[in-house]
Amino acid sequence: MTKEQFKEEKNYQASKMCFRQMLEKGIITQEEYKQIGTILLEKYQPILGSLFFGNCLT
Repeated sequence: MTKEQFKEEKNYQASKMCFRQMLEKGIITQEEYKQIGTILLEKYQPILGSLFFGNCLT
């Protein structure tokens, strides 16, 4: 993994964590979380995060 890939992975994971907390607090809906997840995947193109995102939607 390059430094740039690591940076993008880190940014993706941090962003996802913030939105996951918003979901858990009821600030956003499950559908909004899925939409945000898709946007984050497109923006950061994480190597590892993309493997696990689908499992985090429940």
